[in-house]
Amino acid sequence: MVISEKQEAGSKTNQDELIQKMVFPEGILLENGQKIAPLEIAYQTYGQLSQAKDNAILICHALTGDQYVAGVHPITKKLGWWSKMVGPGLPIDTNKYFVICTNVLGSCLGTTGPRSIREDITQARRWGSDFPAITIKDMVNTQKILVDSWGIERLFAVIGGSMGGMQVLQWAVSYPDQVYAVIPIATSSFHSAQNIAFNEVGRQAIFSDPDWRDGEYWRYGVSPYRGLAVARMMAHITYLSEDALSRKFGRRLQESLKDSSAPIFGEMFQVQSYLQYQGSNFVRRFDANSYVTITQAMDWFDLSQTHDGDLVKAVAHVKSRFCVISLSSDWLFPTSRSRAIVQALNRVGAKVSFVEIATDKGHDAFLLEEPDLDITIQGFLSGIEEQRRLENYAS
Repeated sequence: MVISEKQEAGSKTNQDELIQKMVFPEGILLENGQKIAPLEIAYQTYGQLSQAKDNAILICHALTGDQYVAGVHPITKKLGWWSKMVGPGLPIDTNKYFVICTNVLGSCLGTTGPRSIREDITQARRWGSDFPAITIKDMVNTQKILVDSWGIERLFAVIGGSMGGMQVLQWAVSYPDQVYAVIPIATSSFHSAQNIAFNEVGRQAIFSDPDWRDGEYWRYGVSPYRGLAVARMMAHITYLSEDALSRKFGRRLQESLKDSSAPIFGEMFQVQSYLQYQGSNFVRRFDANSYVTITQAMDWFDLSQTHDGDLVKAVAHVKSRFCVISLSSDWLFPTSRSRAIVQALNRVGAKVSFVEIATDKGHDAFLLEEPDLDITIQGFLSGIEEQRRLENYAS
């Protein structure tokens, strides 16, 4: 049973600014054996689903992203996080494709997560720190529930970067018959020890905030804003390259300090101000329990874990066409990780293309202006369309 609903975003009343949701009373059984019911899935769609239901593209967002890929975000009033890529006439052309993006399970922007009301207990309250541990596979299974509700038997493509790329890989492995093509960008088949370490520092910053209250901060009307801001600052450094930081800030001082004696401590450099701005903005829109939940899901991700640690075995049954994309200056998910995926796919005879985008912008380059990335995605999708037409003609 599926119940469709629309929920207002804050006090917004404009019809275009309503959060789209579906509620699935039967819920979802997680990998750890726990069940979440009911299950709410927040999503946004762009374009029109074809009569044959064969033009759907699922876009998977990264760690702190949301379902607002394009257009104007109803809460922040900023353009969607991939507005340069998704829209009429853009590489992911909404004149041709029906684009879907869901807010991931465990998040705080509409889909069931720690901030949601728990209804499977006598006195309903927020899940909070009792929200169960989830995995990338659980996120993908949640997306599949939504896709299935529309009667879409096969997605034309699944596309995503960073944590979104992990979801893309999981889709290809978990549902080989239901994904025609996949584009994993700036990602890996597992989270490295270094990445886990960065995430752990961020979580410890949250836990050490006096307002953390063992994850029950919502009961006291507070939130561990300082710890969450530091976690965001830490993560944001990993999204940029040294060249990008040097070009943008270098060792430049704040304007107010250029003609005066700089303090020994405090906000001396422009890069400090930038990071503090990133942190303060982030805490206004994200939940600390969700941050902990999702970063742990990333840390546990290892596509080969249930295949004796063998990535070749993990991808042995994939049927999708792959376009694996890496970024040359990405040290969070370096090109070597993408090459390992490609090598495993080649070992099983999968249809795979590989492109390394030359850029000095670091991991976040896939969200920024990168013409070569646009050309790669548009070209791959066009080629896949042609392949599908030939297959349909031959059959």
